[in-house]
Amino acid sequence: VQLQASGGGTVQFGGSLRLSCVASGSTLDEYTIGWFRQAPGREREGVSCISGSVGRKYYKDSVKGRFSISRDNARNTVYLEMNSLNPDDTAVYYCAAFRGTIVVVTEIPAEEFTYWGQGTLVTVSS
Repeated sequence: VQLQASGGGTVQFGGSLRLSCVASGSTLDEYTIGWFRQAPGREREGVSCISGSVGRKYYKDSVKGRFSISRDNARNTVYLEMNSLNPDDTAVYYCAAFRGTIVVVTEIPAEEFTYWGQGTLVTVSS
């Protein structure tokens, strides 16, 4: 599976962006897709994921109510709609995938994800 992330850019505080993760090489419906981010000097963190098959959605606490993940199986694409952006959201965002389902208890586990796309930079100015 190859993943291509896009949609990053520079927005002002309170603005919105929609990231896209397009997959090739396989259909996504049986894959769990996750969005991760890494800011300069900080560790990578899981932002959101959508489970394969059952479609359960999970969000990092700090983005709940602001970010929304969705899947379009016909386009083999997963989206991350990001609203009310603030400077703390500035980071390189990556999409990742593995075949199977996921149940997230605390944090989205990056080690579960087999396939990774390149990052797309999101910059939020204050």
